[in-house]
Amino acid sequence: MVQHSSVMIIGKGAREHVLSYAYEKSEQIDKIIIVPGNDFMKYGRQKETIIDKNCSLKNPESILKLARKYKPDLVDVAQDDAIAHGTVDLLQRNGFQTFGPTKNAARIEWDKKWSREFMWRFGIPQPAFKYFDGEGLAEKYVKEIYQENPVCLVYVKATGLCSGKGALKSTCLEQAMQNINQMKNIPEGAGKVFLIEEGLVGEEFSYYAVSDGNTYFIFNSAQDNKTIFNFDEGDQTGGMGAISPAMITKPFADQIDKEMILRMIEGMDLEGNQYRGVLYLGGIIVDGKPINIEYNARWGDPECQVVLPAVKTDYFEIVSSCLNGRLDEVRISQDNKTRVCVVGASRGYPESYSQVKGKRIYGLEEVMREGGVTIFGAGVEVQDGKFYANGGRLFSVVAEGEDILEARQRAYSSIARISVEGNNLHYRTDIGWRDVERFFERN
Repeated sequence: MVQHSSVMIIGKGAREHVLSYAYEKSEQIDKIIIVPGNDFMKYGRQKETIIDKNCSLKNPESILKLARKYKPDLVDVAQDDAIAHGTVDLLQRNGFQTFGPTKNAARIEWDKKWSREFMWRFGIPQPAFKYFDGEGLAEKYVKEIYQENPVCLVYVKATGLCSGKGALKSTCLEQAMQNINQMKNIPEGAGKVFLIEEGLVGEEFSYYAVSDGNTYFIFNSAQDNKTIFNFDEGDQTGGMGAISPAMITKPFADQIDKEMILRMIEGMDLEGNQYRGVLYLGGIIVDGKPINIEYNARWGDPECQVVLPAVKTDYFEIVSSCLNGRLDEVRISQDNKTRVCVVGASRGYPESYSQVKGKRIYGLEEVMREGGVTIFGAGVEVQDGKFYANGGRLFSVVAEGEDILEARQRAYSSIARISVEGNNLHYRTDIGWRDVERFFERN
């Protein structure tokens, strides 16, 4: 790669906004193109930033058309639909330097049935599971489970992509039957295949690694908060907040690396699906043992907002080394700060929030002037310098500090100064509470 390069990022949410900031810090990058992007990504930029909405994340040909228009030196395919539909493969075939796993390698995310079988083949710790071709067989199986234990925890899962909402929690037979019925109606969900998994009780964590197919580097750990309400109550969402690093992972770092990251990278290579890109591991600590919940084939949202800003090494250099198979030649360093992300969402998300669209968002400008705080946009529309709600998850407030207390206090004092017209802003008020307790116990 040469200096004075351009990068095209594929995606439209806060995750892609974070990635654009990471590339912007590189002295080698002059121009950033984000497709389809969102309006807020152009606000307050230091380098030329282009947003082009003339594509669909589920239509690789439309993305190829834009790549041909802008001729970027690098394309970073960051969004799950785009990866699953083979965008990386298509761009590579057409001569573009493209970062991200191929469609076959990304099967680890978009086909949960295949992913579970892969983990079984390579001895990666995971929950007990079964899959069924049809709702009748799935219903029969959960009846047998609850006949044996009427109060056990079971998850009904989609085998395909569901924007972070494809795992339905069941604590009784009636709820499990409702979830099977609900899952069959998700267009891109289970379809005719139902994945029924043992429910695990413990504390969850997120791990991210970047790989050139042979070697890999693990970033700081994180912890996501997936449900809409405090203390992990309510419906599954795309994520309502995150912290990094997550204290829960410290005693298990070597075990997670060897049993879940190394085995995955080596296993994919052995089966002819060399994994090149960012790998997500969602895990849970159960009775002092880390267990895999799922793999994803890209950065997560909102964890990317708290993990990637800690990377001090030129991100363009990291990605370029992966494409050239020389990741082991790059010394990747990270800072020691703690970061807290609180997601601001439209009231009613994730169910019904259309009534919030077009409502004015107040306070973003003031908060962006605060030191140690960054706002990454997802569902924010910009008109004449004013901000309006245009989605479910609207923005991420990310604050940094020397410890969890400082970062958390800064994040919540910032988001408290933001509002959506008509009292239509919703956010969780408990992000990071577990590590706050650990901090006081340790000190």
